[in-house]
Amino acid sequence: MSINIIQDAIENGVEQAAYLAFLTQAYHHVKLTCPLLGLALSRCTSVDKIYRNALIEYIDEEKGHEEWILNDIEYFGGDRKTVEQGKAAIPTQVMCGYAHYAIEHLSPYALLGMVHVLEGMSVALATTAAGKIYSRLNKGDGQKGFSYLLSHGSLDVEHTNFFAQLVNQIEEEEKQNIIIQSAKIFYRLYGDIFRELEIQVKELSRAA
Repeated sequence: MSINIIQDAIENGVEQAAYLAFLTQAYHHVKLTCPLLGLALSRCTSVDKIYRNALIEYIDEEKGHEEWILNDIEYFGGDRKTVEQGKAAIPTQVMCGYAHYAIEHLSPYALLGMVHVLEGMSVALATTAAGKIYSRLNKGDGQKGFSYLLSHGSLDVEHTNFFAQLVNQIEEEEKQNIIIQSAKIFYRLYGDIFRELEIQVKELSRAA
C-alpha cells in the first residue's frame, strides 16, 4: 500500500494509460488462476479432502474472469488480441513462475499464500482506489470498462471469508507455516508488479 502508484490511485485515481497497463498485467496472471488451482488440486492426496473441495469451488468461481479484463481493455481502446498474444512484464512472469514452482516442488498449500495476497489486495484496492479510478475515467456508461475492478471488490470479500474458513480448518503447523511463508513472498512479488507499472507509466508520460 506504500507503493507510490497505489497511493496516487487511492488519492487521485489514474490516467487511462495507467489503467490499461494495470489491466494488462492483471490479465496475464488472472488467466493462470484456474491452471494453478488445477495444479494444486492434482498435488493433493486423500488426506487433503477439505482443501481439495475448496480448490474445486475456487476453480468454478474463477472461470472466465480473464474475459472480463479483456472486455474492459477493449472498452478503453486497448487491443485485446495484442494483450492476449503479448507477454507479461517480467515481475508478472516471475510471480506466476514462482507460484508454479511452489505448488509443484514445495506444497500445494503454497497457493493459499498467493490467494491471500491477491484477493486481499483486490479487496483493499477496490475499497480504497476503485471509486477514484471510476470517477476519473468513467464515460457515463455505468460500470462498462470496470467489470473486473468493481466486481472483484465484492466478489473477493466473499472469497476472503471463504479463505478464512478454509485456513482455520488447516491445523497442521507445517502447512500453516507454508501458507505464511508463501504469503510473505507473494506480497513482495505482487508489489513488484506495481513497481514495474510505475516505471511503465512514467515512460508512457514521457513519450506523450
